[in-house]
Amino acid sequence: MDSLLDFSGQVAMITGASSGFGRLLAQGLASRGCNLVLGDINLDELQNTLDSLSLTDNQVISMACDVSDEAAVKAMVDGALKTFGRLDIGVNNAGIAHSLMPLHQVDQATIDKQMAVNVNGVLFGMKYQIEAMLKQGSGHVLNVSSMAGIGGAPKGAAYSAAKHAVVGLTRTAAVEYAKKGIRANAICPFYSPTNILAVDGYDSPESQERLARGCPMRRLADPQEVVNTMILILSPGNSYMSGQTIAIDGAVSAW
Repeated sequence: MDSLLDFSGQVAMITGASSGFGRLLAQGLASRGCNLVLGDINLDELQNTLDSLSLTDNQVISMACDVSDEAAVKAMVDGALKTFGRLDIGVNNAGIAHSLMPLHQVDQATIDKQMAVNVNGVLFGMKYQIEAMLKQGSGHVLNVSSMAGIGGAPKGAAYSAAKHAVVGLTRTAAVEYAKKGIRANAICPFYSPTNILAVDGYDSPESQERLARGCPMRRLADPQEVVNTMILILSPGNSYMSGQTIAIDGAVSAW
């Protein structure tokens, strides 16, 4: 195996691992020798992720994890340390969208839910992942933000606010822990046909075609394309990148 893509002996924690980017990333890292700690609130689909992996019981653990619950996130990190003795990679992938609405109609419940899952979930993950990484003197955190985290998102104000916060957390951690051997980066994908698009009915071919018109490539990102970039960012050879928010967007941000 090419050393740039060899994750043998490393331990990665992935939230939101029951589907979408999380499941594909688990599969990609597992095939490259990585041990895994997987969490999600959907235990049935999480089991399907486990069934898709060619790993033994001593190479992967899984547990229920609502990332808005600090104790549940801490339990994932504790599980990694108890089982594997270390944590090399923390991927804070779990997230939710909300129904489209103009900013002046955003209600308290919508913004509170976005902050609880999309912001606190990432913050809690980083808090305990970094704590573990400090003890071993190395580690890499990768957060999943969005194009809505580096630009405006009409009728997605609460989501955009939350994803901008993810970018802020990522950049702050990169600077704060650089001297400690810990790196932090984020990806900012354009629309991709994962479960999150179903929130407003964007899971139909017609609606996805409309979304694709906003991209110079005139198509959405295949989830595997996004995950391929995640794996490249996490590569052991990519050791000088930190504090970056990588747009995976088919040239949307170039406009």
